[in-house]
Amino acid sequence: MAMTHRIEPILNPVPIKDLRPTQMTVGLREVTAKRTQWRKVREAGGKFLGHHMIPAVLGPGDTWWIIDHHHLARALHDEGVEHVLISAVAKLNHLSKKRFFTVMDCHNWIHAYDSEGKRCDWDALPRHVGKMVDDPYRALAGEVRAGGGYAKSSTPYTEFLWADYFRDRIRRSHVESKFDKILPKAIGMARSAEAAYLPGYAGPDHHHDGA
Repeated sequence: MAMTHRIEPILNPVPIKDLRPTQMTVGLREVTAKRTQWRKVREAGGKFLGHHMIPAVLGPGDTWWIIDHHHLARALHDEGVEHVLISAVAKLNHLSKKRFFTVMDCHNWIHAYDSEGKRCDWDALPRHVGKMVDDPYRALAGEVRAGGGYAKSSTPYTEFLWADYFRDRIRRSHVESKFDKILPKAIGMARSAEAAYLPGYAGPDHHHDGA
C-alpha cells in the first residue's frame, strides 16, 4: 500500500487485542503461511517485529486502527503474541467518529466489505483482529500474484479487487476444496484481456494461457 504520509515508529509495544482492523476479511490460507514463518523466527522475535511494524491510524478514543498487514497481525494473534510495534501514519483522534470514518474512506484506508464482497456499514468492522473472517478468494488473489498472474500495485486493497474478479468466475466451493488445482486456471484468468481494468494487470502470458 502506498503511503504519502510520514510514518513514525511507535517504540512502545501496542497490545494486539487493542488494534482495530479496517477490513472484515483475510485469507486464512495466507494467515497460516505467516504463522509458519513466525514459528521459524520466534527465537529472534523482537528483531522480526522490529522489521515488520504495522501501519496504523490513531482514531477517536485513542484507538489504533491498522491499515495494512492484517494477515500478519492475525497470524501473530493466533500464535499468542500479545504486543506488536506499529507505525503511526496519521493521528486523527481529535475527530468525531463520523468524521474519522469519512477521512479514512477518502484515503482508502478502510475496506468494509464482507466475505461475499458486499459493502457494509463501518460499524460492522470487527472489534479486533481475531474476529476477521476467511475469504478464500482473498487467499487466491494473493497466491495468483505470488505466481506471477499480476504485479504488485500501489493501489490500496488491490488484492480485494482481484478477489472480486475471481469471485465472479470461480465457484467458492472449488476454491475451498480444489485450491491447488484452481490456482493455474486463476493465473490464466488474471492474464486474460478481461482483467485489463485491474491494478497490476500484467497482460497475456502464453506460458500461463490454458494452464
